[in-house]
Amino acid sequence: MLPQPGRTGLSVPSGSGEGRSLDDLRRTIARMQAPAVALDAPGGIPLGVTEVDRALGGGLARGALHEIAARGEAHIAAATGFALGLAAQSQAIVWVAEDRALLESGAPYGPGLDLFGLKPERLLTVTGAKAGDVLWAMEEALRCRAVGAVIGEVRSPSSAIDLVATRRLSLAAAAHGATALLLRTEPGTEASAAGTRWVVEATSSPNSVFGRSASGIGPPRFALALTRNRRGPLGTWMLEWSVSNVSFVLATHPEPVAGTAVDRPDRAHAA
Repeated sequence: MLPQPGRTGLSVPSGSGEGRSLDDLRRTIARMQAPAVALDAPGGIPLGVTEVDRALGGGLARGALHEIAARGEAHIAAATGFALGLAAQSQAIVWVAEDRALLESGAPYGPGLDLFGLKPERLLTVTGAKAGDVLWAMEEALRCRAVGAVIGEVRSPSSAIDLVATRRLSLAAAAHGATALLLRTEPGTEASAAGTRWVVEATSSPNSVFGRSASGIGPPRFALALTRNRRGPLGTWMLEWSVSNVSFVLATHPEPVAGTAVDRPDRAHAA
């Protein structure tokens, strides 16, 4: 029998003389199940940046749960873009969003998906009324062998996501080798079964296209902080999304300098 949305499936036996709380039982179960099966899944999703992939042991582990959080409300779009860049390497993707997320940010936009090399026909979107529904739908989607990645967008407070919920997602991802990306509006501090935890911040982009000055916006840049990594060291990087290569690149080139104004006054020219 499948668990109902928002339910963990755990209960404290009545009449038990041990007097342990539900949280104690959760911690005990987590210790019994460690280490995480998901971390043993073969292969990984390469980000294409040597420094980052080395820290991740070759790439972001498939068959595992990964948390991606925005630094704050203003950086949700950047966190979403980073999650899309990772998920786009999978053939079939399920995006589960809380109703509140759709009200605040809207639905996925076709031309925007194209920039990440993701054709709309490869994406299935699902909505849930609350965080518990999103987590339940993610778990069910991860059990489908046709799905390569599942993005779960949660806008509820961190209290809606506990160790048991992340453990269930981790085990479901490991069972069929799918990648679970839990997208959050703020960094979490609670215990988690996630293999990695990322904090994403938007940063200024060079106003250029293919090396030439342009009046429009430049390629998106992401200031990344890897705050949890069960396979290696932590770190911070600034990455840029390359539309032409459909991959992340290390943003190391300098910001462009403004050119000389054409209509400068004669006194300025003389100086």
